[in-house]
Amino acid sequence: MSEFRIHHDVNELLSLLHVRGGDGAEVFIDLLQKNRTPYITTTVSAHSAKVIDGEYSKTPEDFLRKYDELKSKNVRNLDPLVYLLSKLSEDKEMLQCLQKNAKERSEASANATTSTTFAIPPTSTKMSMQELEELRKKLGNVTASSNVPQSAEVTRKMLRDRHNKKNPTQPNPVFPNWVYDRPALIGDFIIGTMPLPAQEQALVDDLLFVLVGVDGRDITAQPVLGRQNRSFIVDPTLDMSIKELVNRVLPVASYYPTNTRFTEEKSSFEYGQVNHALTAAMRTLMKEYLILVTQLEHLHRQGMLSLQKLWFYIQPTMRTMEILASIASSVDKGDCMGGTTLSLLHDRTFNYTGDSQAQELCLYLTKVASIIKDPYRYKHELQKEKIQEDYNDKYWDQRYTIVQHRIPLFLQKMADKILSTGKTHHTIWIRFVLYTLKERAYVEQIEKSYYYASKVLLDFLMEEKELVARLRSIKHYFLMDKGDFFVHFMDLTEEELKKPVDDIVPPRLEALLELALRMSTANTDPFKDDLKIDLMPHDVITQLLRVLAIETKQEKAIINAFSFDYIVKWPLSLIINRKALTRYQMLFRHIFYCKHVERLLCNVWVSNKTAKQHLSGFLLPVGLQQRLLNFVQNIQYYMMFEVMEPTWHIMEKNLKSASNIDDVLCHHTSFLDNCLKDCMLTNPELLKIFSKLMSVCVMFTSCMQRFTRSMKLGRELNRLSLEHGTMEGPPNQSERTEEQEKKRLTSKFLAEHVDALQSDSCFEATVSKFDSNFSTLLLDLLDKLSVYSTNDCEHSMINIIYRLDFNGFYTERLERMAIERSQKAAA
Repeated sequence: MSEFRIHHDVNELLSLLHVRGGDGAEVFIDLLQKNRTPYITTTVSAHSAKVIDGEYSKTPEDFLRKYDELKSKNVRNLDPLVYLLSKLSEDKEMLQCLQKNAKERSEASANATTSTTFAIPPTSTKMSMQELEELRKKLGNVTASSNVPQSAEVTRKMLRDRHNKKNPTQPNPVFPNWVYDRPALIGDFIIGTMPLPAQEQALVDDLLFVLVGVDGRDITAQPVLGRQNRSFIVDPTLDMSIKELVNRVLPVASYYPTNTRFTEEKSSFEYGQVNHALTAAMRTLMKEYLILVTQLEHLHRQGMLSLQKLWFYIQPTMRTMEILASIASSVDKGDCMGGTTLSLLHDRTFNYTGDSQAQELCLYLTKVASIIKDPYRYKHELQKEKIQEDYNDKYWDQRYTIVQHRIPLFLQKMADKILSTGKTHHTIWIRFVLYTLKERAYVEQIEKSYYYASKVLLDFLMEEKELVARLRSIKHYFLMDKGDFFVHFMDLTEEELKKPVDDIVPPRLEALLELALRMSTANTDPFKDDLKIDLMPHDVITQLLRVLAIETKQEKAIINAFSFDYIVKWPLSLIINRKALTRYQMLFRHIFYCKHVERLLCNVWVSNKTAKQHLSGFLLPVGLQQRLLNFVQNIQYYMMFEVMEPTWHIMEKNLKSASNIDDVLCHHTSFLDNCLKDCMLTNPELLKIFSKLMSVCVMFTSCMQRFTRSMKLGRELNRLSLEHGTMEGPPNQSERTEEQEKKRLTSKFLAEHVDALQSDSCFEATVSKFDSNFSTLLLDLLDKLSVYSTNDCEHSMINIIYRLDFNGFYTERLERMAIERSQKAAA
């Protein structure tokens, strides 16, 4: 620093501090020159000084902002000054002195009136509107003169005048005015001031960038919110004609990012193969679009591309890009996948019927996206091995199912046939089907595949697996088609079936079953080894009523728990599944129980013959016994010859004309349902009445067996005496006397027993009660059958009425009950 500079700075400092008198400036100048040391500015020292000054400042943010502003202007000696201020801030004596000086200067300035004043009216009077407007203008001029920066031309003139004043002999040269009148020459993005040809070329260059998703200089893209289409900001200083052409081209630029976002997003595995195929087709079309943009750029570099030509070349592609963007937005907004995407494309194809180009484009996209083979097909976790275990297992119906909302509209009518074809055989695929607007073309191909696949599986089941022969085998045993087999079987297992369930040994029953099969005509059945014994946890009535959601008590008698089972392997288990076998078991147990009751009633006839020999003159309830036996036998005849046999022949005839596996399932299920319904096993009211009638029969046989048991005692005594005489020779006198005494006591016991029954009228009252209960229940059954056969059109049930009321005995009472019922209904 020169001596002159030191003198100037010291005098200026003394003037600012208002220091008067004292030793003068020379003393301070000499002191500074003697103690002056060179100051080396470093980044660390400057930063430390700045931090210290900021801490002592009342507004640190303003101080730092001012420092950065001065630093950006490259102010000389800024860092030394900041360093000096930091030293002053740390010197407490100096701070006190400066504060005292500042206080004195503020008091002195308060007394002085050096500020600019305006003529303001006294506060006691109101300002007029004219005076207020003049004051506003004056304040505005002062503010504008202090804030508005000077123009570049004024600044240049001021600097030029200052230089010429200092160096009058060497004036600055002056540029011509055209340098300042054409600012575009400096490339400062001032496109509005450019000539129209220059604007056009600059905009063509920008458009070529924007068309491929890159911001231009004068055309920039706005941020996208959600799934909206992208919009652009165009320089407002453009010529209106050029701006109009640019706005025509910009929609294409907005379609391109929409399509690219869609192809990138929907290419993920989560969106399915249909969307994958659609994005692949769109990517192919986008590639052709990029080739077009590349060709336009080549023309632009050769100087052969104007905005008009760009608009002309881009128009054919504009429609394609618009359709692609519309499809992409619709798929994206609807979260479409699989069949919903194909339905959307199908609708678009038909909606563009009047626009051949758009329709051809949509047709191409739909063809490419129509994927028939789906590795992610919907199938439920059902195993074919479970068909023989679970009653409600629906392998054929639920293994592969249709998701309705994902079926394409153009395949809606054929969905069931496509599903059946796919389920029929996993190695048979639908032929290569192309989407077309002519629906009949692919419908015919699907139908051919469907009929071919159905025929293959049906022939496999019918011929190789002998489905009909299997069903006949089941009919032999479950529907009692082989009568001699059941006679042998019931004779062999009669004693075993009388035991409680817990005492039964299943292997013994299996052995007796094997023996009965070998001794009867069932021995010729090739599938007889698949028949097994099954001990159910409850009787058939309980089982049926539980199926019908009616609670009953569980019985433990073996005769009620006994049933057959049948082994069926895949793929026959598709038809003869556990559900079908359970229905066969219900029918078998129902008939088997009727056979058992019939056998009990026949045994009572045998016992009655014995009782007649010992009880001459005693009247047995032969009439009631005959009525019970007639009821059971007629019910059996109705079920076996008027329900099961005709229904079986209808099913067998229908199976011969079946064309697919669904028809076979339908006919077989219909056969079982009709048998259960016509055998009164699906109607809770009829089932309860029938169960009570059978209970009356069983209880009657038990009562008669107890009565004739005493008769058997006398017969056993005679047999023992006879055997004693034949085995040990003629009895002697003492033995003969003993035998005569036993006979006398036995005859006396039997006579007393019979006299007691007759004298107390117990036996007659019991028989009368049985008769009354049976008649009431039978009449109730006939009445209910009459109602159901009339109201529900169950005409087959009326045959029971004709059989049970063959002589018109109940006709009058039934008519009377019908009249009473109609009167109650009318009331």
